[in-house]
Amino acid sequence: MPITPYLRSRAFEPETVEAMGIAFEKTCRKLGLSQARDAMTESVAKVVIAFAEGGETNAERLYELALAHFGDPT
Repeated sequence: MPITPYLRSRAFEPETVEAMGIAFEKTCRKLGLSQARDAMTESVAKVVIAFAEGGETNAERLYELALAHFGDPT
């Protein structure tokens, strides 16, 4: 499930988009979310994007931050 539909015309470097996509998909799997676009997957996308906008570009760190945000520390 790609993160690109949630970017809503925001501009990121290709490497950052790739890292966000990895973190998004990994977080959704860990949280047991389906491939459907629903409120929870959108929330995960927004959190990952927010951390990337804050300057984090490492996929594993984005994943860890997102999990911690949702109360599941790694």
